[in-house]
Amino acid sequence: MEEINQQDWIGKWAVYSPNKIAVKEHETRRSFTYAQLNNAGGNLASYLTTELNLSKGDRVAVLAEHCLEYVSLFSAAQKSGIVIVPLNYRLSSVELEYIIKDADPSVIFYENQFAELIPEKSEGFTLAIEKLTENWNKNEVSHFENLPLFDDDCIFLLYTSGTTGFPKGVKYTHKMLFWNSINTSISLIINTETNTVNVMPPFHTGGWNVLVNPVLHHGGYVCLCRKFDAKTVNNLILSEKVSVFMGVPTMLHMMSHEKNFGIQNFESLKYIIVGGEAMPIPLIETYANIDVAIRQGYGMTEVGPNLTSLHQDDAISYKGSIGRSNFYIHTKIMTENNEEAEPNEPGELWIKAPVVTPGYWKNDEETEKAFDKTGKWFKTGDVVIKNEENYLYVVDRIKNMFISGGENIYPSEIEKVILLLEDVEMCVVVAVPDKKWGEVGKAYIQLNQDAAAVTEEDIMEFCKSRLAKFKWPKYIEFIKEFPKNDAGKIDRKKLSTNINSLIK
Repeated sequence: MEEINQQDWIGKWAVYSPNKIAVKEHETRRSFTYAQLNNAGGNLASYLTTELNLSKGDRVAVLAEHCLEYVSLFSAAQKSGIVIVPLNYRLSSVELEYIIKDADPSVIFYENQFAELIPEKSEGFTLAIEKLTENWNKNEVSHFENLPLFDDDCIFLLYTSGTTGFPKGVKYTHKMLFWNSINTSISLIINTETNTVNVMPPFHTGGWNVLVNPVLHHGGYVCLCRKFDAKTVNNLILSEKVSVFMGVPTMLHMMSHEKNFGIQNFESLKYIIVGGEAMPIPLIETYANIDVAIRQGYGMTEVGPNLTSLHQDDAISYKGSIGRSNFYIHTKIMTENNEEAEPNEPGELWIKAPVVTPGYWKNDEETEKAFDKTGKWFKTGDVVIKNEENYLYVVDRIKNMFISGGENIYPSEIEKVILLLEDVEMCVVVAVPDKKWGEVGKAYIQLNQDAAAVTEEDIMEFCKSRLAKFKWPKYIEFIKEFPKNDAGKIDRKKLSTNINSLIK
């Protein structure tokens, strides 16, 4: 196995651009130049390995919002081989207890505002995050000698949301980190002139690997926001001369409804990266009206996460597509008969690439399930089709599919039809138990703020004219706002919890 510790990105930029601002916290205005970030990372690596006696591969958990301490710990991880375990501060103490027990970190650094979330059993190896701050400048110049690292050594242990059971720790390696950055820079315009604002939380891959790490790898500038605020982001795009921004559709929807949206053109902004779920066409057009292009894509914690990209020029003409595979991503689509799908034939998306995880932490059973029999292809669990021009379209998650009267039904197919109605802002279809058919669909619908009076009958008539009868939703419910999970995506699990009363 080849040593790869020449990939100490911050150390390289500390030589090339020592005085350039690498990262800044919006709320506190604290900042690091690349030289300062490199020094902080080296000093933290010394502190962790010498004073705390940690070794390569030992886990360091963090319970904090995105901050300079987090980014300096990333630099230390590239130098020392320690593994960062970002903890989700939106979970309960009981949920965190499971993750902490599973990850078995040597130490937990925490912000005081989240101290009460730390399970009692963990108190013996917890330290306030200020301990990292204290060790930034112990030496004017860090003399830490980087440890040898290898391709499949982990830098992150990222826990999935656990929507189908207990969370699984995804091993995110240095190799994945590097190749994801390369794929991102080829697909997008990422270089030393790139400025971005990050509002994604640090406990999801999006908070690190969509833009933050690729931008730091290429010597750009990152402004960290601890929380998302639509008005603030609109202002920061202007003041920080942001060239690329990443958000989920819900965020972009909220930004577009702020009074400061579009007052001044976002001249520096080349495009906005959208992930998590499909961007509604009316919202794409809203941004087009102020000359902001939308670049949609697809990714997941276990792979990439930056896997596909739909060029902004294709946002309308190939609406609904996740684009084409990024440069170093190999894909194939497999049918239920374990054969490669023909063009426009649905099947599960399989991926082989240097950005694929080696597996789940201490979970060989789930790792084996995630790969094909050869162990080379990762099975995403997403049903897609690919047209003759190699544009990919997500049909649905395999786990979202339900069977009604013996027919396979993909909720997203119904959702896309309902979303064609101008008065519909959002739509989610979930499976509902039914004594006759086994399962039927229930459509939750959120209307636009200025929508005309829309009835259940209007929705049903529209569906009947465009969908086969077995796909018609049996139930329709209008709601004011969808529940969201920690990534800002619509939480289907919560929508599915109160349906037993509908069984007929």
